[in-house]
Amino acid sequence: MLILVVGPAWVGDMVMAQSLFQALRQCEPRVQIDVLAPAWSLPLLMHMPQVRAGICSPLVHGQLGLRQRWALGRSLRGQYNQAIVLPNAWKSAIVPWAARIPQRTGWLGEGRWGLLNDVRRLDVQRLPQMVQRFVALAQPAGVTAVPVISPPQLQVAEAAVRSALQQYRLAVSAPVLALCPGAAYGPAKRWPAASYAALAQRWQRQQGDVWLFGSEQDQAVCAEIQQYSGSACTDLSGRLNLTETVALLSVTTMVVSNDSGLMHVAAALNRPVVALYGATSPAFAPPLNQCHKIIYLNLACSPCRKRECPFGHLACLQQMTVAQVWNAVQELAAEHNEIR
Repeated sequence: MLILVVGPAWVGDMVMAQSLFQALRQCEPRVQIDVLAPAWSLPLLMHMPQVRAGICSPLVHGQLGLRQRWALGRSLRGQYNQAIVLPNAWKSAIVPWAARIPQRTGWLGEGRWGLLNDVRRLDVQRLPQMVQRFVALAQPAGVTAVPVISPPQLQVAEAAVRSALQQYRLAVSAPVLALCPGAAYGPAKRWPAASYAALAQRWQRQQGDVWLFGSEQDQAVCAEIQQYSGSACTDLSGRLNLTETVALLSVTTMVVSNDSGLMHVAAALNRPVVALYGATSPAFAPPLNQCHKIIYLNLACSPCRKRECPFGHLACLQQMTVAQVWNAVQELAAEHNEIR
């Protein structure tokens, strides 16, 4: 059984997709899974033993590229028994259709009759979480039971950890707090830089180290945190590739993160995670490991799911205090004996 999974565009969603890969393997241990994914998320697949190979999508997020999708599909003809399409956009189903894969499975989405021939209708009440919607596609058509979720578990080689530590001259002789202050979706998911800085200073006073993680787009907010905290942190934003990010997150003591891709990466590495939710709801995409705490104020205007606060006050994050987050860090550390 050879399956092509058309993977999601976002890093956090790709992490959650591992639960689908695990479910497919549980149904049929001999299944071979290839994943079509954007270039930036391909390194994650190297940490998922359920995946045989990653196939790089030639298109950037949001690009239509009908000719490229058709050509890629033609190049894959005769290779797969089934395709599972995770994104809901109709263009995401073009490659499996062009590849003439016999069974093409996915949610109805944007009117994909014909492109998909195993079309499922989503019941959002029955499947409120994104990961449930992914894993449900491993079930035969007509099955209505809510699927059991196996949490994502990224595997990291010790050699990769040693290499990253050496490359960036880092050590883990003291407890390390990882801060992930970015969120690609928009500012309505980002706790203020000044609050992150105050948290970093509290951790440092306990003789610990603080590492800042993020992409090039997060360098500005990380620079703000450094300024507010008096350079209390080691700023790794924009310096690491995704493989190095996974390796270094795997050896941190505690992670505090906005609702972002790195939050899901940290959870899949089974790091203790304090997850901060503003414009989005933890009911839809929570961290999937056991050792986490969620802070969500659940204001009357939440979740708005907007990239920017429609009221301009960002109260859902501005009113989230450093003391609340610090108490969650301390409680989680005590529960899991993470601070020596």
